[in-house]
Amino acid sequence: MHVVILLWPPVCCSEGRGLTMNRFVSILALGVLCFTATYSRAYSLNVLGTASSFSVLGASAITNTGPTVLNGDLGLYPGTSITGFPPGTVNGTIYNDNGVAMTAQADALSGYNSLNGLTSTSNLTGQNLGGLTLTPGVYTYDSSALLSGTTPILVLDFGGLSNQSIVIQIGSALTTASNSSVVTENAGSNDSVYWVLGSSATLGTGTAFDGYLIANTSITLTTGATINCGSAIALNGAVTMDTNTIDSCGTGDSTTPSAVPEPESLPLLATGLLGAAWIVRRRFAV
Repeated sequence: MHVVILLWPPVCCSEGRGLTMNRFVSILALGVLCFTATYSRAYSLNVLGTASSFSVLGASAITNTGPTVLNGDLGLYPGTSITGFPPGTVNGTIYNDNGVAMTAQADALSGYNSLNGLTSTSNLTGQNLGGLTLTPGVYTYDSSALLSGTTPILVLDFGGLSNQSIVIQIGSALTTASNSSVVTENAGSNDSVYWVLGSSATLGTGTAFDGYLIANTSITLTTGATINCGSAIALNGAVTMDTNTIDSCGTGDSTTPSAVPEPESLPLLATGLLGAAWIVRRRFAV
C-alpha cells in the first residue's frame, strides 16, 4: 500500500497562508483518519514471514500416512521426528530441526501473536461456522468453534477487493465435520485467510479447507482433508496427516519482512502525523 499526499497550492507561497494552513491541517487530519480506517481492513499480507512458504510446520513431530502431497516446504523444530515421507511427497524442501525451521517457527509465533492481538470486528461465539458468510474483518470465538450442520459450508466473500484478510480467532479448538468445506468467493489479488487457534485443530474426513491454520498446540488432518492456499502450522505440538493435499500460497523463502506496517503500529502512525500537522500549523500561525 502506498500513501501519497499532494499539496496544492504550495502552503508557503500565499498571502493567506493562515487559511491555507488551516485547510492543510484539516485535510491531513482527515486523510490520516481515512487511511487508518481503510488500513484496519487490509492487514499485513506477510505476517508469517518465512513460515509462509511452509505447507506444514510442526514443533514436536510430523507424522503422515498415505500419499499426502505438500506443495510447499515441510519443517520441524525443535522436534526431530518426521515420518511418512515417502510415501508422502514434498514439492518443496524438508527442513528438520535446523536453522531454517527454527526461524520459521519464530516467525510463525510472531505472526500468531500479531493476529491474535487484532481487535475483533465481530464475536461469533456459539455460532456454527456452517452456513455463515464472512467478509474481510476479524472474527472471534471465545472458546471452541465448529464447522458442521446440514450445510457444513463456510463462505469467505472478499467482494472483489484486493489486499484484504479474513482473520478468525478461536479461543480453544477448531473441529470440522466430514465433507465440510471453506469456500472463498470473489477474491482479489493478495487476499488471505488466517485461522488462529488457542489449542488444536481437527479437520474431518474429506474436509476442503482454506487458509493459514496456526494452532498453539497440534493439528490433525484426517483422511482426504485438504488445505487450499494455506498451511498447517503447530507452534508447540505435532502435525498428523493421512492422505492429504496442502497447497501453500506463501511468498517463498524471502526473509525480508513485509513493508506494510503491522496493524498495531497504526495508532502510532496516526499520532505522529497529527503531531506533525500541529507543529506545522503553530509555525505558520506566527
